[in-house]
This record gives sequence, structure tokens and C-alpha cells, in this order.
Amino acid sequence: MLRVGIIGASGYTGAELTRILSAHPEVELTVATSRQNAGLPLSEVYPSLKDRINIIFEDVVMEDLVERADLFFTAVPHQTAMSIVPQLLLAGKKVVDLSADFRISDAKVYEKWYQTHTAPEYLNEAVYGLPEIYREKIVRARLTANPGCYPTSIILGTAPLLKAGIIDPDTLIADSKSGATGAGRSASVATLFCEVSEGFKAYKIGEHRHTPEIEQEISLLSGRQVVISFTPHLVPMSRGILSTIYSKMVKQLSQAEIYEIYHNFYKEEPFVRICDIGTYPATQFVKGSNFCDIGFKLDKRTGRVIIISAIDNLVKGAAGQAVQNMNLMYGFKETLGLLSLPLFP
Repeated sequence: MLRVGIIGASGYTGAELTRILSAHPEVELTVATSRQNAGLPLSEVYPSLKDRINIIFEDVVMEDLVERADLFFTAVPHQTAMSIVPQLLLAGKKVVDLSADFRISDAKVYEKWYQTHTAPEYLNEAVYGLPEIYREKIVRARLTANPGCYPTSIILGTAPLLKAGIIDPDTLIADSKSGATGAGRSASVATLFCEVSEGFKAYKIGEHRHTPEIEQEISLLSGRQVVISFTPHLVPMSRGILSTIYSKMVKQLSQAEIYEIYHNFYKEEPFVRICDIGTYPATQFVKGSNFCDIGFKLDKRTGRVIIISAIDNLVKGAAGQAVQNMNLMYGFKETLGLLSLPLFP
């Protein structure tokens, strides 16, 4: 059995990781940390885990933790991760980091959008953890940088057309809507029920910190530097992301030809589902699952293709993708522990 630890297990992502790992046949969860909840059983903080998870939250004391797990998920805020991950790697452990600290390969770009990076020597080693694009590198990695939720939905939605040179990357506009769990579990006036319910708003317009991550990856897919317009929105629901992505076509193709490009690009991918022509993704059809559903519409009047992608931000956008990466890093079947169908309704 692979011994696994979660550093920062008391947030929504940590709880989702715990839920998924509890059903994984090759894993034993041996460590779960939370400074705020140290000493409490996980099942007391999250009653949904009752009778399945029997370990106790503990504080982060690295010398006490490192020998009790082989792989660690670091589900902590950015800046915190960069102080923890090097210690784990120096102790010979593998890491899947769910923060932003190791996703951006250029330290100067990271520091422009976040803060000073204190472990830049690990940026070139970190593998961007999007299996559909970087599977072979993830297999050999000891540090995998789990992608952000918005970037996952946008990159997977655009990758086939960017690689094929079908769309003009300079015209890309991404308009994404997320449930409130994307803001984390810490108390905030902006995500109180009365602030969110019956409302729909854009936020971080033109300045969301996922922007450089999206630009990094679509630039690599395009073969040149790309700048994107990205606007996130908060929707009054608990989980899910729907991204609508617009781009000008540079080649005249039919809807059937575009469908074939998507189908051929993702035909071997267990967690990407391409919608039939004329049907489109919705968040309720991926909820609780590791699927990314993708659909598109060719708008001949404007010469644009409109791409729709849907994920569960806590699963394919975070914990599920992290487990998918773990499976690859240890030679397990990639789908192990992740084949649950979406919850509906």
C-alpha cells in the first residue's frame, strides 16, 4: 500500500482528497494536517467521512510527518507551499502540490502575480500536472504541480484546436463561471450565503492570478507567446466551473471536421468527454466526477468557434486531478479511485 499524507486537509480540496482516497484500493491515508483543527478526528470536522476515515488532524511538524508517508499532497495556500515542498523533496518524498507555487516556470512571472518565490530552483523540475498534455513527464516526476481549476477547463477546451493551428490564439477570450467552493473554506463576506445567493458577478477582471498559468500553457500549445482575456464569475452554486471560450478561426472547417479534431485528440483520454454536435456541457453533468465535458459551436456569421467546457472545480479542477497524477507517478492504473459517475440531480 502507498502511504499518503495530506498537508492542509481541512479545506474543501483536502476534504475532497480524503473522500477520493478513502475508496482508493492502493492507498492508505496516514497523515492529515490542520493547524486549526489539530487533535480533532477528521470525521468530526467532516461528518461525511464518519466510519471511513479514523485518523486525527495534527499540526505541521515536518520531522514527525515525513517518515509516515511516501507521497504528500500539499493542499495549502500559495507561499506556504514553497516553504514545505522543498523539505519533503529533500526527505526523498514525492509531492503533488495543489497550490500555485510551482505551476509557473518563470520565477519573474510568478513574482509579478503573487509574491517573492523562495524556492525557484525547483521550478524547472516541477511538471505541470495536466495528464492529457504531460502524461509522460508526470510518470517520471517527483514534484507535480497540480493545475488550477480555471486553467484546467480552458486549456483542455482549447488544446486540440491550438495544436492543430485551427484558431488564432491572439483572439482568445475566456469567460468562466465558478461555484463558491472555488474561493476556499475560510470565512469571507464575499462568499457568505446572503452575498452569493440570488446573485451573479464578475470578479478579478483582467487581473486573476490564474491568467499567467493559462497564458503559459496556451503559449506552449501555440508555439508562440500568447496573451488572453480572461474573466471569472461567481455563480450561486457550491461547485462546478463552466468556461465559454471564443476565438477566430484561421481555417475554414465544418462542424464535423472540428468534431473529428476533438475526437482524435481525446479519444484515448478516460476523463475527457466530447459532446455530440448540437449538444453542450453543463456543470450538473460532471458534479462529483473527474470528467471534463467539452462541446463547441461554429459561428459562421462571425467566423468564430465557441468552445464550452465543464468540470467540477473540486475534482478535475483539484483533488481528482491530483489523484490522477498520483496514479501516474506510481504506475497505478490512471483511473484508479476516480471512476465514480457524476452525481445527478
